[in-house]
Amino acid sequence: MIFNRCYTQTVFKMNKENCNSRRSFIETLAMGSAIGGLTAFSGGVVQAETKSDSKILNEAEEWFKGVKGTHRIVYDGSTPHDGFPIIWNWAFYLTNNQTDVPDSDMTAMTVLRHSAIPFAMNSSVWKKYKLGTVYGINDPKTQQPSERNPFYAPTEGDFPIPAIQGIKDLQARGAMFCVCDLAMNFYSGVIAGQMGLEAADVYSDFKAAVEPGIQIVPSGVWALQRAQKHGCAYVFAGG
Repeated sequence: MIFNRCYTQTVFKMNKENCNSRRSFIETLAMGSAIGGLTAFSGGVVQAETKSDSKILNEAEEWFKGVKGTHRIVYDGSTPHDGFPIIWNWAFYLTNNQTDVPDSDMTAMTVLRHSAIPFAMNSSVWKKYKLGTVYGINDPKTQQPSERNPFYAPTEGDFPIPAIQGIKDLQARGAMFCVCDLAMNFYSGVIAGQMGLEAADVYSDFKAAVEPGIQIVPSGVWALQRAQKHGCAYVFAGG
């Protein structure tokens, strides 16, 4: 369909200009809803998943009870931003340790939403769905669209400073990471339209690829509000 091609091109163009990404996302979402061609939000994945919404909600609410310590922060990871949604999480632990605060007395949370959701998924879907191209994320070593997740368990050269830890190591220190279910729904529909696949199948792959310990939450904005309700100071995970 002409519309499918047009809205897909619009969404993929978002990744070329991060400064306009939020506006493009809303405009594309509105366009899709109005025309009725956005599979993920019109009779597709979201409706199919309605029965599990309460399960996701209950698990997410329980997960937030893990926030601990005197020092609490939540990073809004709305874009890939060269890995900063992960880097700032590590920096919080580093600098608190330098001021004699132990890991046990703090929590750094990163909410992965909008175009930063690939950071939550294993490399199998990065390669299968060309997520580096879709989201404008280059492999730090090749500077080409990444076909792997270099931020979950980074290897030498993935971060500009060797001491920076990835998601897996930060989780072992008590850091918390969650990913937006609403964004996984939306982008699975976009990718399915581009590749001629079923949105429900892509969405299922996305959910199955979420790395261990990363919590699926109803939406990123929902999680940001819950984090602040649990005493986490809000910080945008930009530069």
